Amino acid sequence: MKWIPRFNSSNSLRVIFVIAVFILLFLSSIAYKHNQDLNESSKVVMHTYEINIQLERLMSAIKDAETGQRGYIITRNSRFLTPYIYSRDRVNTSFITLKKLTADNPKQQQNLQKLFKLITQRFASFENCFKYSNPKTYDKRKLDNHMFGGRILMENIRFQVDEMNDIEKKYLQNRLKIYDQEISLSPIFSVSLFLAALFFILIAYRQISKDIERLKIFNKRLLISSRLMAESEVIGKFSTWQWDLDTNKIDYSDNQYRLLGYKPNAFIPEKESFLDFVHPDDKEAIAKSMEDIIEKKHLPFIYYKIARRDDEIRYFKSTGKLLTDQQGSKILLGINFDITDEHLLNIELQERNRELEKSNKELASFNHVASHDLQEPLRKIQTFISRVSDADKAVISDSAKDYITKIEDSAKRMRVLIDDLLLFSRTNTTKKEFIKSNLNELFENAKSELAEIVDEKQAIITTSKLPKLEVIPYQIEQLFINLIGNSLKYSREEVIPEIKIESGKVHSKEYPDLLDQNIKKYYKITFTDNGMGFDPQFKDNIFILFQRLHSKTDYPGTGIGLAICKKIVENHKGSIIADSTPNKGSVFTVFLPE
Repeated sequence: MKWIPRFNSSNSLRVIFVIAVFILLFLSSIAYKHNQDLNESSKVVMHTYEINIQLERLMSAIKDAETGQRGYIITRNSRFLTPYIYSRDRVNTSFITLKKLTADNPKQQQNLQKLFKLITQRFASFENCFKYSNPKTYDKRKLDNHMFGGRILMENIRFQVDEMNDIEKKYLQNRLKIYDQEISLSPIFSVSLFLAALFFILIAYRQISKDIERLKIFNKRLLISSRLMAESEVIGKFSTWQWDLDTNKIDYSDNQYRLLGYKPNAFIPEKESFLDFVHPDDKEAIAKSMEDIIEKKHLPFIYYKIARRDDEIRYFKSTGKLLTDQQGSKILLGINFDITDEHLLNIELQERNRELEKSNKELASFNHVASHDLQEPLRKIQTFISRVSDADKAVISDSAKDYITKIEDSAKRMRVLIDDLLLFSRTNTTKKEFIKSNLNELFENAKSELAEIVDEKQAIITTSKLPKLEVIPYQIEQLFINLIGNSLKYSREEVIPEIKIESGKVHSKEYPDLLDQNIKKYYKITFTDNGMGFDPQFKDNIFILFQRLHSKTDYPGTGIGLAICKKIVENHKGSIIADSTPNKGSVFTVFLPE
């Protein structure tokens, strides 16, 4: 069964409908909120007007009381006291109302308290004026004082009322400004939302048109991809299958039939028919794994043999994964790989590994022979030659003496060669145990090892501070011995050898063709001498085993020392290079990972 996704236009219509409903709901919620804001703004404006009205009523009540007081004092007619008597109730009523209206404004509450104190004082002044204007208790001086004090209190009351009115006017102006903005923005906001909704609908329509065009292109590409997938299965020697666990129906890709030796759709794929192809050795295990698929809904990698139609045995690897489609059906998708070529290659590799192990054992035997059996006759040769006394040499011919001398030299070279071969072999085969080591200490050990030849040639060796690194200590020490010994060996006659060792940190990107770029930082250690040097064209050959640039009669050696250096550096995932100028000196550069 081939999975071809189908375009469902109803999905796009649902999306457009959802968008439209969302926009309408959004418009409704915005309109409702806008009306609420306008309502709140109206309440705020009315609140400010109410405070101003109450302040005017408060001031009017005090003025009426003041007018009634004057009329009564002048005429002594009690009818003038009526406004005065009712003014206290009016003042208290207005004050209570103002206190409620300014409950959320601490500053106005503070001003209201001041105003209340002034009004209380004013009414006390009214009482004193009445007292000292009475014919029984008349006192002109005190009456004048209270009348004058009352006028001052009245001015303070007016000032306090004006201050509260000014504050409310400022609040009112700000609130009116906000109110005007909200009123002015209402049509603009509504039209903007409508245009936005229309814009989104147009975009949705345009997107639907594009989706239809893309669908056509996608269907074309899908057809091409299906063909490419079929060809990829043939080239990659794999196949796919689908098992509908609800209907127990199995579908194979075309290449699954081919891998079994049949043409596509040559038979109906079933669980039992597939088991007929499984090799008898693996049939029971595969049958059990198929049962596990139904129970566990998962197929791990399994390996088995297939007996094809032509009786050819092929090796398969299979895996699978459970998926659930939109309708809730459980479908197990699987892949079969024909790994016959890999299996045969693994058998060949195992055979080569066995041969390699055999070769390693033979090499170990060679090391044993080189370190024991070969050196034993060599020691005897050197021992017997050393027993030829000077008296014996005096009675033999000059040619015999020459032969004995050549035998001694050859035996010595043979011993050096065997020792160097053993050292090179150990560099490859011994356990590589890395330890955090101070290279300065390893350098001093190497220098002590070469102390005799250093003193003999009066060599001058200078070094900068070397780092602490994770290294194989005895190998790095051998590296120092070989490089310094090489500079001492090839020093110029009548020139004191000078060897300078310097160290510094570098980035691998500075040497992209030389260093491993996965390692970011290296330590660069240079060994510079003033020796006889060599032709730069041989700077790579000198690290090859048994390669020599001079005859063994001119300079002793086996041609193994620098090969050992290269192997040691490679064991540390580093690199070593050399450069030289004849008769001026050489530079050996070692790179070791940080």
